[in-house]
Formats: sequence, structure tokens, C-alpha cells
Amino acid sequence: MRLFKAKNIKSFTDDELITQYKKNGDGLLVGELYKRYSHLVYGVCLKYLKNQDESKDAAIQIFENLLVDLKKHEITNFKSWLHSVSRNHCLMFLRKEQTKLKKVNEYEAVYQHEETFDAPFAVHEAEEKEVMLTKLEYALTTLKGEQRICVELFFIKEKCYNEVAEITGYDIKKVKSYIQNGKRNLANIMLG
Repeated sequence: MRLFKAKNIKSFTDDELITQYKKNGDGLLVGELYKRYSHLVYGVCLKYLKNQDESKDAAIQIFENLLVDLKKHEITNFKSWLHSVSRNHCLMFLRKEQTKLKKVNEYEAVYQHEETFDAPFAVHEAEEKEVMLTKLEYALTTLKGEQRICVELFFIKEKCYNEVAEITGYDIKKVKSYIQNGKRNLANIMLG
């Protein structure tokens, strides 16, 4: 239920609007304050935020917060109080944005550091792998024929025992023995 007509509200002072709002919580009263001061709040926000869209959003948020804040605070000079609230809102927003930006920058710095930190190890690992593959190729050539064939089929071509037995024609027990002995001989050559 509206206690006031729109014409009547326009004649109220800021203090009268606030007093009546505290009594009955009629949002129309805050709406009148919005009409009177939204352009000033927007100007303060634009001064601090330097972005039109963010300033419009901030001004709306400030007036939405007024619905609660007006009931909490004793306000003697609404215009200067609203200016302080607007300024503080913008400063808090900027502080949050700086914190977000700082976290993003820290993450990027850590990520970049990890990449540069890992780079020498990656090169070193690639070199080690190349050396190991060269040794392995040499070691395979030193194995006896049956061992070499069975080891290549089992480890390089990734065939199972049965497939190796089928391909080579060797008995399954012989295949297992050739692979086991070939693996041991490879290890001795690689480590020696």
C-alpha cells in the first residue's frame, strides 16, 4: 500500500524521504533519491572506475544497497554520505579487481617459470632417451638370433607370447625362455 502520491514525494526533502523509508520501507521513496542523485553517483563512479559500463553497474549496485543501508545508518547529510558510500564502493571494486589481476599475474608468472624451469630438463631427457635408444639398438644386434627375434616381436611389435610362438614357429616355453634370457642379456649390455 502506497502512503504517498508521486507528486507529494517530490516535495519531500532528502531527510524526510529517509525518515519515511525507515518507517515503512516503501521503495518508491528510495526511487525518488535515485532520481535526484543517480547522475551524481554515476559521475563519482566514472571518476574512479574510468569505464562507463562498470560505472553504470556500480551506480545501480549502490542504490540497491541503499535499500538496506538507509535503515542501518543515521544520516545527517545525505548528499555527502552518498558521495562517501559511492567512493568507497568504487575503491572496494578496484581493490577486488587488483587482487584478481594480481592473482592472474602470479599464476602466469608461476606457469611461465615452470615452462622455463622444465625446458632444460626436457632437452636433457630427450638426449638421454636418444642415447638409450642407440644403446638398445646396438644391444639387440648382439643377442643370439632366436632371442633377438622373440624380444623384438614381444617388446617392439608388442606381440603376446602366443603370437610370437605362431610367427616364429617356436614352442611357447622356448619363446618365454628366449624372451626372459634376451631381456636379461639386454640389461647386462645396457648397464655394462
